Amino acid sequence: MKRYLIAGLIVWVPLGITIWVIHWLLSSLDQILLVLPTSLQPRQLFGFDIPGLGVVVAFVILFLTGVVAANFFGQRLIRAWESMLGRIPFVKSIYSSVKQVSDTLFSGRGNAFRKALLVEFPRPGCWTIGFLTGTPAPAVTSYLADEHVSVYVPTTPNPTGGYFVMIPKSQVHELDMTVDEALKYIISMGVVAPRSGLRPPRTPALRSGAHVETH
Repeated sequence: MKRYLIAGLIVWVPLGITIWVIHWLLSSLDQILLVLPTSLQPRQLFGFDIPGLGVVVAFVILFLTGVVAANFFGQRLIRAWESMLGRIPFVKSIYSSVKQVSDTLFSGRGNAFRKALLVEFPRPGCWTIGFLTGTPAPAVTSYLADEHVSVYVPTTPNPTGGYFVMIPKSQVHELDMTVDEALKYIISMGVVAPRSGLRPPRTPALRSGAHVETH
């Protein structure tokens, strides 16, 4: 009997979590409909809510925004909008930082996570996976004795939260896995191991003469 219960859990647990995540996403996106006038909301028009309609509305908004941003007049409008936000002290720092991150993540030229690294964190003797994001800023390197690299160490199972650390280049090791494989490994809490395995940690992740792109 225990064997059958475990077999049932193996089937229903991933299916149930998947359904829950999809339901949460649809419910969150449906909140976009609240920006519409009350007279145009589905409950007022049809007498009931339409699950998933927010996804369609979000897609249309993103598509139309992309169409506008891709032409000459749209780009000028966006520059004017950014110039206006740049005059607001507190908003300027938030918007510019978020925009740089989003440009790196979503731009075809961007490469937010360059390499998957094995790093010693949060204490000596404890190892975890991090991602190379670049090199420390010149204002920081003047206080560092050795050459360092900038590393993002994500939390698990939610990799969108984590820690930004600067580690000596000689103390990090490049892993023989893609960034996607490393993310799956982190999200699964180590259950889904990458097929490629690990590169022996006898050499540092980056040789002293290696070039790191910065944006």
